[in-house]
Amino acid sequence: MDDLNRLKDLLRSGRIARRDFLRQASALGVTTALGTALTAGLVTASGALPAHAATPRKGGHMRFGMGHGDTSDSLDPAHVNNGFTVVMHYTISNTLTEVDAAGRLLPKLAESWEASADASQWRFKLRNGLTFHDGRPVTPADVVAAINHHRGPDSTSTAKPIVEPITSVKAEGPLEVVVTLAAGDADFPFKLSSFNFPIYPANADGTLDWLSGNGCGPYKLKKFEPGIRADFERNPAYWQADDRAHFDSCELLAIVDVTARQNALISGEVDAIDRIDLKTADRLAALSNVEVREVEGKTHYTFPMRTDTAPFDDINVRMALKHALDRQALLDTILYGHGTIGNDHPISPAYSFHASDIPQTDYDPDKAKHYLKQAGLSSLEINLSGADAAFAGAVDACVLYQEHAAKAGINIEVVREPSDGYWSNVWMQKPWSACYWYGTPTADGIFTQAYSAGTAWNDSYWNNPRFNELLVAARAELDNARRMEMYREMQLLVHSDGGVVIPLFANDVFAVSDKVGHGDLANNLEVDGRMFFERWWFNKS
Repeated sequence: MDDLNRLKDLLRSGRIARRDFLRQASALGVTTALGTALTAGLVTASGALPAHAATPRKGGHMRFGMGHGDTSDSLDPAHVNNGFTVVMHYTISNTLTEVDAAGRLLPKLAESWEASADASQWRFKLRNGLTFHDGRPVTPADVVAAINHHRGPDSTSTAKPIVEPITSVKAEGPLEVVVTLAAGDADFPFKLSSFNFPIYPANADGTLDWLSGNGCGPYKLKKFEPGIRADFERNPAYWQADDRAHFDSCELLAIVDVTARQNALISGEVDAIDRIDLKTADRLAALSNVEVREVEGKTHYTFPMRTDTAPFDDINVRMALKHALDRQALLDTILYGHGTIGNDHPISPAYSFHASDIPQTDYDPDKAKHYLKQAGLSSLEINLSGADAAFAGAVDACVLYQEHAAKAGINIEVVREPSDGYWSNVWMQKPWSACYWYGTPTADGIFTQAYSAGTAWNDSYWNNPRFNELLVAARAELDNARRMEMYREMQLLVHSDGGVVIPLFANDVFAVSDKVGHGDLANNLEVDGRMFFERWWFNKS
């Protein structure tokens, strides 16, 4: 019984996931039915602790300390580079659709949508009576401007790969928008839930007025100091005001240093933080005023190599580096077990089309040496840039990589970069760097944004013709069995030819004050899909 109680304490504190609880409880002789019953009182279906209050309370000032924020941040939805600005868009505006805690697509500004038989045309019907913060009505013209903001030959939007298949976007009548695609896309409504597509007013010339921050979301933007803070107040005219937007006001603070972030939560300066220091998670959870939350998700830590730059343009060098890293050691040391081992492609088991039969890339210095030899090299000297802005523990991960690779004759020089400006000056600029990727609702989403040729966020500059061909075909395929075959081949191509080392999938581990309440937690993005200001509440003063 003591062992079972210990497991229950670990689950409560977020130090083990639900499935690990069930597995270890089974080893103690607990039946599956009893184990499931025990966890029902401890975790929700999404893997999180249950909310403290069945009925949300209105009121209070919510302060969130975030491990993101850069002085180069802006409100332009075409250039959202970190979690700070993601939260801002979801807080001050709405998208057409929303992903819930179960991964289902829900209506948001669009009350309904329907597709043509081949999924090449989508008709969205807006809710009636929607308004922006200044009182102007939300119209189809605003939606057209929000989508077209990312289109055009000169666009540098990170969402350009999503909108490139669009041939036309038209307003029809007072409430409808019709989007026509060059080919079918069964996932298109999911993509419009992205933070890239918040709805702001259209200017007279049809462009998008994002600069004003005049959204149609749960909170009004009062102040924005890039890299420092953003302040919001509740929008009393919000269309979901009865069951969302419970706080009177909110404050988003950029606290990039994890120690400072945790101290702010412990001292009561903030009410919640993301990306806690995993090595102190148990101590943090033991505090009487703090609760740790953990959700299995799609976030992954990566080391992208520029495949357009020597020596990473040689597939043998890429394969050598993939076999030169001890992933289990990284999981134990960087994530303290709060995650799973990656296999050099971004589709985790949380995705519908995950291919579980692809052989795992293992740590094998001899195999790494073999690939170096195939590249005509007896040794290799390269730089790896990193900063903890990439992910918590990124610099330590780079140092571990350095140690592991040395056994294969690969000498990695770890370049410690400044956190401020990392995403604009280092990532995608230096030949090899540390990075993280959030999840997307669908496999097509992450493949399109990060791996299709020529896209703004293809951080490995990878261009595989077969992959690009399959990406378009799978997107239009309505038969799920055939679609699975295509996605498996795409995962295999990224795994064996791609320029990204993906050693880890990280659980989303964050911490809240004991006065914070919430429902089931979404895992499409970190911290409840980055919609915590809209969805959460205080259960006590």
